[in-house]
Amino acid sequence: MSLLARICIPDPDPRTTLTVAAAQLGGPWLDIDARMKRLVHAAERAAAEGAQLLGTPETYLSGYPFWLTRTHGARFDDSDQKACYAAYLDSAIEVGGPEHRELEQLAADLSLALVVGVSERGRGTASGSVFCSILTLHPKEGLVGHHRKLVPTYDERLVWAQGDGAGLRTHVVGPARVGALNCWENWMPQARHALYCDGEQVHVGSWPGASRISADVTRFTAQEGRVFAMAVSGVLRPDDVPDTFPLAADIRANSEAMPFDGGSCVAAPDGTWVVPPVVGAEGVIVADLDLGWISRERLNFDPTGHYSRPDVFGVTVDRRRHEAGLFIDGGPAAPRGMDAGSGGDP
Repeated sequence: MSLLARICIPDPDPRTTLTVAAAQLGGPWLDIDARMKRLVHAAERAAAEGAQLLGTPETYLSGYPFWLTRTHGARFDDSDQKACYAAYLDSAIEVGGPEHRELEQLAADLSLALVVGVSERGRGTASGSVFCSILTLHPKEGLVGHHRKLVPTYDERLVWAQGDGAGLRTHVVGPARVGALNCWENWMPQARHALYCDGEQVHVGSWPGASRISADVTRFTAQEGRVFAMAVSGVLRPDDVPDTFPLAADIRANSEAMPFDGGSCVAAPDGTWVVPPVVGAEGVIVADLDLGWISRERLNFDPTGHYSRPDVFGVTVDRRRHEAGLFIDGGPAAPRGMDAGSGGDP
């Protein structure tokens, strides 16, 4: 796996330095095994460079639903589109499934936190739906974050279900608190604000791979939150589409030479580039981040501290996981004073 960039701090202080890596990856679309191998190689390269955190593109496992804009995806009740969706649903991974467990083992083996974009097949009431999700895996604690994209963008709404606020959380990685959002979700002020309120210091934006739309918001997020912001973008070529996918020929005929061209980058808390966007290549970007830079920039602006006005603006974030149905089965009556629908022991 090639190294696209390596930004070092001379004599870094481990108490205030987080080393991050962006895996700008491509490979056979919807092929879980092939893409997992690429991810493993990227993780190994990142770990060898001293990284403590590795991010991947949006829905890297198993792929972004880019056929929709190229094959008239909005045709209602179309048999070809139904076949495409069925194939996409079958390629999605389940939380708790073998791919999830493989990622946990990879994080543990390499002592490397992973922020992985996945197309997630729901379970139970949502087993016929796909969510655009980010899984955060800690080397020692396993799965610590499971975020589902709040609002799919434009044609994505044809195949992705809406998520909820359960994953709007930051997680401790080394000396930093890290949060993550998907693609245009990074443009949602309330979503960014929720992560800032949770103490975010390093923001990971997971993108399918369009450099023209990820750079501006990455720099803006860094300046607004006074955080380090890392965009992780993918690479895709028409030849990555398998012949077995319905409408494969139409997808290739209506695609440019590189539908996704990368654009992974890292911005500092003052909005300057640590690593400017890297376009058109597959590989790993590694950078040392001096967290002291965050403290220095917050003299001027701290969006959830001295530059907030909670007496004027009220923000409530519902972080419950929402399901389509809550089943309360029969059984012994709950003891007086206990919530009969809690399902828990007294």
